[in-house]
Amino acid sequence: MIQTFTDKASPEQGPPRLKLLRAAMVCADLNGWLVPRADVHQGEYVAPGDERLAWLTGFTGSAGFAAITEEKAGVFVDGRYRTQARVQTDAGAFQPVNWPEVKLADWLRSALPDGGKLGFDPWLHTHKEIAELTDALAGSSIGLAPDANLIDALWQDRPAPPTGAITAYPDELAGKTSARKRADLADKLREAGHRAAILTLPDSIAWLLNIRGNDIPRNPIPHAFAVLHDDARVELYVHPAKLNTLPDNCTTDGVTAHPDTGFSAALTILLSPVRVDPASIPVAIVTALEEAGITPAFADDPCILPKACKTDAEIAATREAHLRDGAALVNFLTWFDAQAPGTITEIDVVTRLEQARRDTGKLLDISFETIAGSGPHGALPHYRVSETSNRTLIDGDLLVLDGGGQYLDGTTDITRTLPVGNIGADERTAFTRVLQGMIAISRLRFPKGIAGRDIDAIARYPLWLADQDYAHGTGHGVGVYMCVHEGPQRISRASEVALAPGMIVSNEPGYYREGHFGIRIENLLVVQPAAPLPGNDAADSAAEKLVFETLNFVPLDRRLIQRDMLSVAEIAWIDAYHADCLAKIGPRLGPDAKNWLASATQPI
Repeated sequence: MIQTFTDKASPEQGPPRLKLLRAAMVCADLNGWLVPRADVHQGEYVAPGDERLAWLTGFTGSAGFAAITEEKAGVFVDGRYRTQARVQTDAGAFQPVNWPEVKLADWLRSALPDGGKLGFDPWLHTHKEIAELTDALAGSSIGLAPDANLIDALWQDRPAPPTGAITAYPDELAGKTSARKRADLADKLREAGHRAAILTLPDSIAWLLNIRGNDIPRNPIPHAFAVLHDDARVELYVHPAKLNTLPDNCTTDGVTAHPDTGFSAALTILLSPVRVDPASIPVAIVTALEEAGITPAFADDPCILPKACKTDAEIAATREAHLRDGAALVNFLTWFDAQAPGTITEIDVVTRLEQARRDTGKLLDISFETIAGSGPHGALPHYRVSETSNRTLIDGDLLVLDGGGQYLDGTTDITRTLPVGNIGADERTAFTRVLQGMIAISRLRFPKGIAGRDIDAIARYPLWLADQDYAHGTGHGVGVYMCVHEGPQRISRASEVALAPGMIVSNEPGYYREGHFGIRIENLLVVQPAAPLPGNDAADSAAEKLVFETLNFVPLDRRLIQRDMLSVAEIAWIDAYHADCLAKIGPRLGPDAKNWLASATQPI
């Protein structure tokens, strides 16, 4: 098994650890301390030794932070994690804070005394984050104080930094050599007048050098720093234990590897100006540059957009990965439908689904911890089953099943909501509204320049008509044998990044009724140029149009669809999608699964 089911949260450890932290704050002459869920690389995913937020509070969600003062301890979480934060933290010690509705600066103004000093580790916070907090605190007497990490000094059994092997990623799957990528980006640096760019994001470095790593669970990326020079040379900084096992593309052809212990010193001898992304560069790096008299040039990480716009080779590879994964899902669903209510548990579901993926012979890892939330657990968008929470699936339950695989040719992610026994009318109605939103996004045709914020409401519209909604974005970017969450594109009210050909996004509206049930339906989509339409308006036809190509082909459960709520066009889309599922996945199945698929894809 890849996934395990031990309890990761330790709420009972929170109060004594909080007491130790407050004592350390006193010794450091600080009135407060920030605890992010971040590491020095500022990616979304962190290694066990960087799970400081979970160590202190017990909260294990993948996003959030804590602000600790002498009297208060706020755990700031968004709508995906509010129920989880209440369950995983000690209510007497920590108070969940609804973020971003409650701004950190406003909370600090009420929680800190006049003249209070708020400490933070400058390696664990970005330049943008601290600059915005500084601006928001303007007019107050609160000061921000960079300092050595207080928690690291208290965490006696903190796991060591990861030293996973770095491996080469095939050029034929990447669609472009590292040398070509580096040359292209170096051209951009020279055009902008930048002498170098500092890269801290592991997925940017992995993409640029056509490498993969093994430092972060579920994400094949390496911990590293890199400097890309305007002549296309790259200086790579990695843990010393990795130096003797690096692949050739990390040691030849314009790439030089060094121990990461020398990274800070190397910053001070760079030629100015140096490009840094304020959204991902740690404060400590900007400070080091400025103290050395080097001008930081604030601009986006140069890898971000090129990485997001997949090559034809990457798209072809990920199509195959999704078809393989779809066949594994259908094999699982064939088994699932044969199980009577009351006979299997959430752990049984996760175990069987993982085995179906392993049976492909191509699975390298799961792409995240599988979510298998039945009944009330389905109302937790990021629920993770443990031995303690494990629940038997009973008649009337909905099961939210969200998982994916890491294959050499692609990263998959798919969610299906499944019925257990007889499902009530209220659940079917809500499911159909969510389905309508998913279909609406899938069918979109839109002009170039449209961003995720412009289309997010389209997925919510059917739910809004019933005064229902969901407290997460409609979709996130996805990599190719990379991170299952990949920016900068997403379908969200907060996203201003224009969607462009080659970008992969998830399409996953949902609905969650706390204490009762949850619903989510998800397919991955890739942005493609749209073919001209016959009879188009001549004035408008010159503008480039884009559409979404669906990557996942697994049936939607027809038993949950309220057909009389659907339009003719929605019914046609479902029937066409199911016909594609049968045509694309059927030839990959054995007799029993093929029969199940033929039945599951009958026209509605």
